[in-house]
Amino acid sequence: MAKEKREKTNALRLLDRMRIPYEAHTYPCETFTDGLEVAQQLGLDPSLVCKTLVTVGKSGGHYVFVLPVNQELDRKKAASLVGEKSLELLPVKDLLAVTGYVRGGCTALGMKKQFPTVVEQSLREQPVIYVSGGRRGLQLSLSPQDLVRAAGAAWGHVVTSL
Repeated sequence: MAKEKREKTNALRLLDRMRIPYEAHTYPCETFTDGLEVAQQLGLDPSLVCKTLVTVGKSGGHYVFVLPVNQELDRKKAASLVGEKSLELLPVKDLLAVTGYVRGGCTALGMKKQFPTVVEQSLREQPVIYVSGGRRGLQLSLSPQDLVRAAGAAWGHVVTSL
């Protein structure tokens, strides 16, 4: 059986260049699929599947947050962590131009520009987490510490308390 030839994304190239181990997982996806649906399609615990949210601060700076798909970003906590008065989500229409990725394929790995990035603290103790591989239909599994290293990220508590 021939091995499927897969086009490398910036995220995959970055991980390869840094010699960071990962596994690629594909699933059928033509249009945007939310993270909970991705977790369901791949048979994964939603608390291990991450979404990448890009925000804009009051200053105009961009900030990236990685958190489980079954959690919500606490914008006040997040703003405080990055030294902003407030944060708004980046409009979807601006996502490709700012990050190089489309909605449903956005990842903190290999964006057009390196933005300050925070990974949710609760992910720190997990052996493996899943993040977008830089296009719809592609998820990567890797250690949370490797994600932080590759993305140049920091740890922080950025989700709303239940």
